[in-house]
Amino acid sequence: MTTASQAGTPAPDPEMRGLRLVIVLLALTVVSGLIDAVSYLGLGRVFTANMTGNVVVLGFAAAGAPGFSVPHTATSLGCFLLGAVTGGRLAARYSGGSRRAWARLTLAAEAVLVAVSAVVAFAWPHATGTVYALIALTGYAMGLRNATVRKLRIPDLTTTVLTMTLTGLASESRFGDATSRREPRRTAAVLAMLAGACLGAWLVLHHGLGIPLALAAAVSAVLALVASGKE
Repeated sequence: MTTASQAGTPAPDPEMRGLRLVIVLLALTVVSGLIDAVSYLGLGRVFTANMTGNVVVLGFAAAGAPGFSVPHTATSLGCFLLGAVTGGRLAARYSGGSRRAWARLTLAAEAVLVAVSAVVAFAWPHATGTVYALIALTGYAMGLRNATVRKLRIPDLTTTVLTMTLTGLASESRFGDATSRREPRRTAAVLAMLAGACLGAWLVLHHGLGIPLALAAAVSAVLALVASGKE
């Protein structure tokens, strides 16, 4: 039998197999909305995906504003940073090789961490340590993901913060300097976060914390199976 290389046809690049990273990161942006809905509405007004908001929340808590907790917010920040350190170590090891394998490994780790948080939410919804466990698990998962997304360098798709995305959408639009070529991507990122937050809030308010966490874990797991290495 004549192989593709023997026939002069290049073999398919394994990095191209699967879902483009742009689509993967947009789906992860939806997951971020779910995660922050769980953390802010269900875990005491703390963010575990959006650290910009979390630093502000920590300032509120430190000033004694009612409804905010320094221990909760500090736990989230600390675990996020630990996750980011882990993501950085993984990037140092895998970024020079298969982008596809690296992205899939990180997404699989995120799926496992969020799935464990869903199990905790279902099994011990009222236990004293449940809030801290959920903050720690989701914060670590989001730190790991953010470090990876940063190293992947896909423009305008950070998956957790939208400040610069919105800035670019407005400042480079036809009403600004009219230089934008990525309006669809930026708009999709904003809508993805909004959709995830709306869905997550509805699920938290009507069904508790376990279901949105399980959904977030399921989406991350599917993405871990289908992500490619191409933008």
